[in-house]
Amino acid sequence: MVTVTLGKTGITVNKNGFGALPIQRIPKEDAAYLLRKAYDNGINFFDTARQYSDSEEKVGYAFKGIRDRLYISTKTASTTVEGFWDDLHTSLKNLQTDYVDILQFHNPDFCPKPGDGTGLYEAMLKAKEQGKIRHISITNHRLHVAMEAIESDLYDTLQFPFCYLAAEQDIEIVNACKEHNMGFIAMKALSGGLITNSAAAYAFEAQYDNVLPIWGVQREKELDEFLSYIDNPPVMTEELSSFIVKERESLSGSFCRGCGYCMPTCPAHIKIDDCARMSLLLRRSPSAGHLTPESQAMMAKIEDCIHCGNCMKKCPYGLNTPDLLAENYKDYKEVLAGKPL
Repeated sequence: MVTVTLGKTGITVNKNGFGALPIQRIPKEDAAYLLRKAYDNGINFFDTARQYSDSEEKVGYAFKGIRDRLYISTKTASTTVEGFWDDLHTSLKNLQTDYVDILQFHNPDFCPKPGDGTGLYEAMLKAKEQGKIRHISITNHRLHVAMEAIESDLYDTLQFPFCYLAAEQDIEIVNACKEHNMGFIAMKALSGGLITNSAAAYAFEAQYDNVLPIWGVQREKELDEFLSYIDNPPVMTEELSSFIVKERESLSGSFCRGCGYCMPTCPAHIKIDDCARMSLLLRRSPSAGHLTPESQAMMAKIEDCIHCGNCMKKCPYGLNTPDLLAENYKDYKEVLAGKPL
């Protein structure tokens, strides 16, 4: 079994982490079944967030009575001290625990520090002193915020997007974490569903011994794939390496990663994180599920775009989202009209 240690935390876990965002979409008992099956078969790191609707509640329900045998990380997106404490108390209640192993600032647009006037980092320190959290951490999609957090030496772990589509600057972030003895948790290891070869995804992450990928799991067959890698971890072969090169070529340029940070503030109520990458989803996953009347209605909302620019301001990748939406909608209508995929 391959393990990874999260830097100065000393937390050592299986190289497969469980990303609990998708379980908000399935019934409570189904979610608990997946979570317990993951734990029973060797996965012992589970990542959730206050913002993932009822994900925390499902994690707490699944692990009642065995809390001390596994590691739980959660997140707060609050920008005020009062909101921070409200989030923490709610998380502890939902998770049915009196502490979380890792509490992360959830994608802030700045790096919270002592004395910055927000009081957020001081609140983290107080929560740690009270034993409510064990490690202070941060998640981000912005390179400059991530690097500032690393160089500050104030944080125990960083959660950042990292997959085989990573650019050189992303790899620099991973290496910088290692130099600072800071744990690295890889979100979007499947690039929001665009990566469909989990063996290639795992083999890429396995090249970095300080990286813990968290796989978003919603279905048992998805979980079974990653569980199979515990005893038989994929390694980077010439075949997988060639496959990744072709993937990078086909996904080069501007494409939506589906991170969702432009949501839910769209005044036209466009589901940007799906609509802006629909062309890729149609070709990289079973297309039938994206051509239903519900999906057609979702895509038609693009016609209501008022070009306010909110989505572009919030995009951590600097994409021209309105143009991407228009391009994807044009392609979608052509596919509906019979254009071959």
